[in-house]
Amino acid sequence: MTRGRPRDPDRLTARDLLAEASAGIGARPARLAMTIVSTVLGIASLVVTIGVAQTAAAQIASQFDAVAATQVVIAPGTQDSAVGEVAVVRLPWDAADRVERLAGVEDAGLVASVDLAGAEITAVPVHDPAAPAVASPELVAASAGLLDAVRGHVVTGRWFDAGHDARGDRVAVLGERAAERLGIDRVDSQPSILVGDVPYTVIGIVAGVERRQDILDAAVIPMGTARFELDLAAAEELQVRIAVGAGPVVGRQAPIALDPNAPEQFDVAAPRSGSQLQEDVAADVNLVFLVLGALALVAGGLGIANLTMASVTERTGEIGLRRAFGASRGQIGAQFMLESVIVGLLGGLIGASVGTASIVGIAIAQGWTPVLDPLLAVAAASLGAVVGAGAGVLPARRATRVEPVDALRGGL
Repeated sequence: MTRGRPRDPDRLTARDLLAEASAGIGARPARLAMTIVSTVLGIASLVVTIGVAQTAAAQIASQFDAVAATQVVIAPGTQDSAVGEVAVVRLPWDAADRVERLAGVEDAGLVASVDLAGAEITAVPVHDPAAPAVASPELVAASAGLLDAVRGHVVTGRWFDAGHDARGDRVAVLGERAAERLGIDRVDSQPSILVGDVPYTVIGIVAGVERRQDILDAAVIPMGTARFELDLAAAEELQVRIAVGAGPVVGRQAPIALDPNAPEQFDVAAPRSGSQLQEDVAADVNLVFLVLGALALVAGGLGIANLTMASVTERTGEIGLRRAFGASRGQIGAQFMLESVIVGLLGGLIGASVGTASIVGIAIAQGWTPVLDPLLAVAAASLGAVVGAGAGVLPARRATRVEPVDALRGGL
């Protein structure tokens, strides 16, 4: 005598159902491989597209943090007039010193374009009619801190300092492209350039400027020299390099430091915390790749449905025989549903692995840091089982409609 409820001999247990489903899948290795391949491609495509989107978004974020999120530009406000837009206020000559006292500010420098009134910048005092014409570089005035503020570096020589600025020394630093046009590649022999008829000693050549790219095509002289020698009236803008995340604070405090009585007269371009542009670009990238991945996954689900439907058609005799031996419609449907789920799960596991490896390979090839949410791989494998279940609904329903007599006659 056994205690409890007696076992129904017609009841198909979970172990029996799993065994039957595994036998049905393993009986056709070629079909299983084809079905798994379609699922693998769908899941792998989804993992790769989402993973690449995350990696690309991280790369975009690093670029914004490196430049845009650490740069503030302050310029005098303007208003319309009969002669066009005119400045309503001037940047103080000591604007860089005032702003550098603020928390979060690392470097600051004034910059302005200098009007040469038709004069040219040349490297030789003698005009040679036979020499090819060379475009004259622009002349730019800057304070001592500008090079660090725009993230430039000196190729040879040096950048002028506050002493040159205060004394109004006739020294110049050339951008690398301007130096190439003027034929100057070294400064140890103290070469000179002529601004009109006035000689300026070249003390350095700069390159790698991340902001104000026009500096690479210009000759740069100290702001004080431009004021004393060329009657420069005002600076055009103040370039400020800040720490990441300090944009909102510096954007509010800098105009007050420049003019406490009228801070609203300055135009300030400061990055907001969490750069809205960065977030928008990352969202767009994620949306595009997510749509592509979803389409690939739908294609994989259709592949499972088609192959499972073909399997039902081929196994009509087997289904009829099982029904003749007492298998219920629910048992037949559960068997085919489980087969689809197993195939989807296998495809999901393999696809998640292939997709993860592909993301790492793409990131290494591009020199990026791979970024992938660990839960994505788990979710992708589970999604394969869900897709398999969804794809197996119609074939399972068709299998449950098979009648033993019709199966023995060779029809559905």
